[in-house]
Amino acid sequence: MDATLGLPILIGLIAVALLFDFLNGLHDAANSIATIVSTRVLRPQYAVLWAAFFNFIAFMVFGLHVATTIGTGIIAPGVIDAQVVFGALCGAIIWNIITWALGIPSSSSHALIGGLIGAGVAKAGLSAAVWSGLSKALLAIVLSPLVGFLLALVLVAIVSWAAVRSTPYAVDRAFRILQFASASLYSLGHGGNDAQKTMGIIAVLLYSQGYLGSEFSVPFWVVLSCQAAMALGTLLGGWRIVRTMGLRITKLTPMQGFCAETGGAATLFMATFLGVPVSTTHTITGAIVGVGAARRMSAVRWNVASSIVYAWVITIPASALVAAAAYYAVQLVR
Repeated sequence: MDATLGLPILIGLIAVALLFDFLNGLHDAANSIATIVSTRVLRPQYAVLWAAFFNFIAFMVFGLHVATTIGTGIIAPGVIDAQVVFGALCGAIIWNIITWALGIPSSSSHALIGGLIGAGVAKAGLSAAVWSGLSKALLAIVLSPLVGFLLALVLVAIVSWAAVRSTPYAVDRAFRILQFASASLYSLGHGGNDAQKTMGIIAVLLYSQGYLGSEFSVPFWVVLSCQAAMALGTLLGGWRIVRTMGLRITKLTPMQGFCAETGGAATLFMATFLGVPVSTTHTITGAIVGVGAARRMSAVRWNVASSIVYAWVITIPASALVAAAAYYAVQLVR
């Protein structure tokens, strides 16, 4: 642990962490708004304002369990120092930029987890990993899209049965209104789960430098700054990924958009309350595939969905390699 870290360097690292949080909002804006934009319920410029607001106020709803998991449950806190944090953030930011430029909806969450693993293992070997917390995060890679898929599938079945005697026009009009609520819930879950990951990084950095005393905690100014950075990123939107998520996987109606967002939001709420750092990208993708499959299996463009899955698989190792390289680079120039 680097106990003599200067204040300018500490502030610089916090700024890099907030940059990651901003890019997280930019990269994952599609998670919150793709369905409501693709169903033409809201224009893109209004959709991002809607999502950014609910991203910001998420701290008022959820606890800080995910921040604690990221701060102490992936890499042992005693291993984390300024170089590890810098390497982890470099790995996550560079991978986010690459996938954003290519329009691939990969996971910012797992890029950060991969970055922590890469930099932590580069410093202290495999013993640096907290396997109990890491296994929980890895399990969520599989479970979050699966749960989103199943919940959305069930919701489509329930809603279709309930609306069987209604005209298509009446159903469409009702779910255009209901999509405002479902998009709000998903944006709330997105802000609640994703912003906490950066909170955990900043808090463990402060803890490693002795600014938090003997017990790990997340200062309120860290909470506010992370929520604000994510909301600002969402406000600017990630239009390349919106197109992939909202238009290329399957064609959505307002009813299907509502079911996808509600299924995804329920998954995020459960995970956030349990302190599990899930991928909002994985969750909403699973839900969108679920509503498409409920109509018919051929309604899903499986070639697009499979290319997204490939990106998920390589996210953690790719960001881990970049993070390890960044850690070693810092060691060389010290």
